[in-house]
Amino acid sequence: MPTGMWWFIGAACGQLLLGAALLRTRSRESGTDDPPPPQALALLRGGRRAAVTVALVALHQRGAVAAGRKHTIRANGGPGRTRDPVQLGVHGALHRAFPLRDLVVRPEARRAVDALRGELRGAGLLLRPLRLWTARALLGCVPLTIAAGAYATGAPGAGPSVALVTGTVPVLLAVVLLRLPPATPAARHLLAGLRERYPLPTHRREVTDGWLVQLYVALYGDPALALFLPRFSRDGGLLARPGEVDRNRPPGNRGPDSGDGRR
Repeated sequence: MPTGMWWFIGAACGQLLLGAALLRTRSRESGTDDPPPPQALALLRGGRRAAVTVALVALHQRGAVAAGRKHTIRANGGPGRTRDPVQLGVHGALHRAFPLRDLVVRPEARRAVDALRGELRGAGLLLRPLRLWTARALLGCVPLTIAAGAYATGAPGAGPSVALVTGTVPVLLAVVLLRLPPATPAARHLLAGLRERYPLPTHRREVTDGWLVQLYVALYGDPALALFLPRFSRDGGLLARPGEVDRNRPPGNRGPDSGDGRR
């Protein structure tokens, strides 16, 4: 391999290390064992859509929203007795029935989720935008640097191939880091600990607490929606994978009348 290629590989490794360092941040010590609210946990796990989904679950439990026509969500009265900003923002966005993909970007819902996102950034559970995009830009430059080095220094024959093989490791590591969510290691540790503490039940009758239903949906997404609210999640278009309902419904409850039961 041409000697000059090592300079390109070294530069790529430097970009990789700097990008990885930017993806790490410390969280503030809260001094309490209480986890963040379900909407916040959902935001850490699955982003804006997941946070709005959990807010809709909480509103549905109080009868404030219902499934509309053609996989939409509609308001079904007032938001109930809640001060949660995300729930109020999501309910306030339902001037008419919306599919989830449109509801997520409505101004009222977007502002509420953005405010929650800011709180999580302040707690060190989400990366700040500049830090995140700088890290992703550096990681995205790793394969470009390797490819540029192979082109600039490669000689006829096996030289370019050897260079590309040598640069495979930093490229693969960069791809892995690029696929990480904007949640910090502290947030991923928090989610993993909560999943260990609250494993998903095998049947919805095992859970009678509405807050726990929200927590399970925040931590597990589609499988929890299909388990606890099969009709609402299916008819309202909340599932990213609609087949989850059939896979999670017990054999004796596969008929059309197997409802959710608000808590």
